[in-house]
Amino acid sequence: MRLSPPLPPHLQGRSFTLAEQRAAGLPDHRAWNSDLQVASRGIRVPWGEEQDPAHTARLLTAVSDGAICCHETAAMLWGCPLPWDRQQDFLIHLTRTDGAFRPQRKGVRGHRIVLGEFDVAFKDGIPLTSPSRTWLDLAAVLPFEDLVAAADHFICSQTRSFGHNRIPFCSIQDLRNQVGRHAGARGIRKARAALELARVGADSAPETRLRLAIGRNFLPEPTLSYVVLDAWGREVAWPDLAFPEYKVAVNYDGVHHLSAAQQESDLRREAALAANGWISVVITASHVQEHGYDGVARLIREALIKGGWASRR
Repeated sequence: MRLSPPLPPHLQGRSFTLAEQRAAGLPDHRAWNSDLQVASRGIRVPWGEEQDPAHTARLLTAVSDGAICCHETAAMLWGCPLPWDRQQDFLIHLTRTDGAFRPQRKGVRGHRIVLGEFDVAFKDGIPLTSPSRTWLDLAAVLPFEDLVAAADHFICSQTRSFGHNRIPFCSIQDLRNQVGRHAGARGIRKARAALELARVGADSAPETRLRLAIGRNFLPEPTLSYVVLDAWGREVAWPDLAFPEYKVAVNYDGVHHLSAAQQESDLRREAALAANGWISVVITASHVQEHGYDGVARLIREALIKGGWASRR
């Protein structure tokens, strides 16, 4: 029995194209060995190896002439938060830049989209729909609040004296322009309504959902990216949502707040807020699971009343 040559190190544990195989000096028949599966036409992947979706998208666009990533795949590449069911869609969504026909191959969900001059971009060398066009296409498939969270993600801009700053992928005007250019697109009414509720500064989908719950419960609209200063003008806290008039600060503490270092930082944050006369409300995933977003909005309502909101209405 003829033994096939082993894969070179740079092809091991990942999918690769037949062109890459040939460039590595391997014979064509190596592609049909039992240790490889046909992931898609012209692409092989070792059995049992979990693949990075971005790498898969890069290969599929390389072997599909004129194809770019779109819809959920483009959203994933832009880091956009998606609901759980959409995260479980492991097909790569592709369209062609000329809109001639839907790409068809194994592992691909093809779309036929007419793209404009500013609808195509590149992310880490992968061709995909631009942030604003990606968001417009998501309007056809995402529930309303998820679409608002997606808009918040794309337009988020933050400048802080600590940690990472956020540079927006696009502006809210870019999103409005997409809506204006595609009056007949699927989900366009939902997109228009979502834009009315999109805000610059929301750093995560839970923050967006919490802000929307605050609005549903007829509470005052919070300020995003607010900096709490002490009596000497020094920055002491950066709450996720703030009500400066009532000195109420709201923070959504996600999973990363469970680390010892982050918990120590959170304790300093709470102490600084209290020392400067602010009422602090900390919301966790457990609170949301137990009470829902509307339930935790009532906790914020109580803090606002304590800060004098009811007496000023």
